[in-house]
Amino acid sequence: MSTSGPEVPASDLVRESWDANVAALPIEARITGEVIGRHRFGVFIRIDGAPYAIALAEVTAMPLGMDLPALGAFVSREVICHVAHNHQVRIRLDE
Repeated sequence: MSTSGPEVPASDLVRESWDANVAALPIEARITGEVIGRHRFGVFIRIDGAPYAIALAEVTAMPLGMDLPALGAFVSREVICHVAHNHQVRIRLDE
């Protein structure tokens, strides 16, 4: 299972805006966004209000038995960390 939506921001824009995204999306900040990629390991989310920020919710940060949200679904969760080496904002899916 691996699907991606059409509106994935270019990697150079994600990388160039990393410092601004970290400042704008601190740990425990509540984000809302659309699922733009769905994979076995989790989902990628385009964050509303931060067009060049990508969030990742990994299956390891989900309750056992929870289904991954569908491509195009909207989610709202808290930032749990920032991963600089791949410029991702991590969130936990817990509902």
